[in-house]
Amino acid sequence: MRTLRATLLSALGVALVGAVPGAALADPGTPDTIRAAAVTVQEQADVAAYWTPERMREATPLDLLTVEPSEVSADVAKGAPEVVEATDSPVDTTAIPNTGGEWTGGGDVVTTAGRVFFTMDGRNASCSGNAVTSDNGNTVLTAGHCVKYQGSWHTNWVFVPGYHDGQRPYGTWTAASTAATPQWVASEDMNYDVGAAVVNPLNGQNLTDVVGGQGVAFNQPYNLSMYTFGFPAADPYDGEKFIYCSGSTIRDFLLTDDHGMSCDMTGGSSGGPWFVNFDEATGTGQQASVNSFGYVFLPGYMFGPYFGAEAQNLYNEVSAA
Repeated sequence: MRTLRATLLSALGVALVGAVPGAALADPGTPDTIRAAAVTVQEQADVAAYWTPERMREATPLDLLTVEPSEVSADVAKGAPEVVEATDSPVDTTAIPNTGGEWTGGGDVVTTAGRVFFTMDGRNASCSGNAVTSDNGNTVLTAGHCVKYQGSWHTNWVFVPGYHDGQRPYGTWTAASTAATPQWVASEDMNYDVGAAVVNPLNGQNLTDVVGGQGVAFNQPYNLSMYTFGFPAADPYDGEKFIYCSGSTIRDFLLTDDHGMSCDMTGGSSGGPWFVNFDEATGTGQQASVNSFGYVFLPGYMFGPYFGAEAQNLYNEVSAA
């Protein structure tokens, strides 16, 4: 598998808004996959106070990872449209296709999903995330590049569930720790672009006691009916609306074995949840991926990492923290 580190070294096409070119990546030895964040009462207060409405409005949307045509063979790239249509198992076509509209259906997803804000390389940025069921009641899943990028862990990390139009109806939850898969921490391999945070209790309550939590599914088959959500903030979106895509997914045909979907979401949606068995009436499902990357030569498609053993190990580790 090609790693994101190899991609960065061989092409200019893989980049994130606000990234510093040439920053050193972590040593590919045994990585420290969990980083302490706001632990003390004072640290929590300082981080919460940092995120004023103005800073949230001005936060730069962190891009979805992108792959240039130079990263795949010309023959494969040229044949991509035909390969996209191929499937290796029956397709569940339950979901009504949508490529990037505002979610107006309500349900639990409106409260479990939210915006993620953090400081990266001295600049404020945003992603998306989702509260999931866990032993500690305070676990949020997101993308790996929404907790760490180019060797540096993000700081001032907070989760704002139910964010809309500048409102924070369920408060601002500071991270006690952030984490990512070993493959992402060691070499920023886009195939394992999965991150998580354990947030601190707020006003004496755990996160999922306040907003609920979605189930998590691992080792799922391909070519399913899925829904994906996020808060894209790059044009034509502004980060103030809760956006979703839905429809039949494909298995990535080039660099990874990840899930793909026709979806027009932009930067800021990174880390938003992908659901299987999603019920529009209740807004519930099982999370099986996160918004991660796209191919430059295949506009209108978004891809998310496969939730296999590595993602499951990460979830088990942080949910018990």
